[in-house]
Amino acid sequence: MRLIAIAVLDGKPLDCESMPMHRHMLIFGMGYTASRLADSLRESGWHVTGTRRMSGGDAIAFDDEAAVCAAIENATHILSSVPPNGEGGDPVLVKYGDRIAGGDASWLGYLSSTGVYGDTGGAWVDESAAIGEGRRTARADADLAWQALRQDVAVFRLPGIYGPGRSALERVADGKAHRIDMPAQIFSRVHVDDIVSAVMAACDGPAGVYNIADDVPASQNDVIEYACDLLGHDWPPLMTLDGAGLSPMARGFYAENRRVSNMKAKRLLGWTPKYADYRRGLSALLAARAIT
Repeated sequence: MRLIAIAVLDGKPLDCESMPMHRHMLIFGMGYTASRLADSLRESGWHVTGTRRMSGGDAIAFDDEAAVCAAIENATHILSSVPPNGEGGDPVLVKYGDRIAGGDASWLGYLSSTGVYGDTGGAWVDESAAIGEGRRTARADADLAWQALRQDVAVFRLPGIYGPGRSALERVADGKAHRIDMPAQIFSRVHVDDIVSAVMAACDGPAGVYNIADDVPASQNDVIEYACDLLGHDWPPLMTLDGAGLSPMARGFYAENRRVSNMKAKRLLGWTPKYADYRRGLSALLAARAIT
């Protein structure tokens, strides 16, 4: 049961249930994207509680059951950005799923991945496509588990995320950018601030599954080349996938090839990405660097 706060006006107590509901978002996993979302929510007047592995700052410890359960009881909205833990399943659902399902929050959200679609050979994919056929089977299982938790869940399937401090600009500047000789390999991506605006739009929109991606899927080489041009660097040489010496995780990035449609989010949420393609996104990041 949600706690009822008592306000006082001119010396008289007021039941806050008769006042406009203050929006309180509980975010599981205050990582890169979720932290940016929390900042925007607070700027818009929301109260935000977050969890991390360890408590500190604006977050409570994930394993502090008393604190987390209290936050669940008092949240009007709950979002999880915590990825599944391999064979262990989704840690949020394992530990707090029953509490969340039976709680009073009016909205639930989950940050998933477009990796649930697997390889489409470069073809377009939308939310009606089957999932669980690719390398992200644990993520697909978690995606489906969140959908089944309640009928009012919004699931956001995200492609490669970039933004301040985490983009091709940093990889080029650090000498870590690669161009792989796979000209037909296409990826979708999204600026972190466009994820934030999509989640905020979905708080007042219909539940369901949404792909949140920019409008222009492109090869990774195109992105690296444009970042090099912006910074005045030479393009790195073309290399084979084997010759690039990539980590297993980075190699996995090239194992699937798809274009992700964002039309459902545009149609039902009234959302449009501010950074419709990587050129706009990278140019804006570089301009922000110059300002700061």
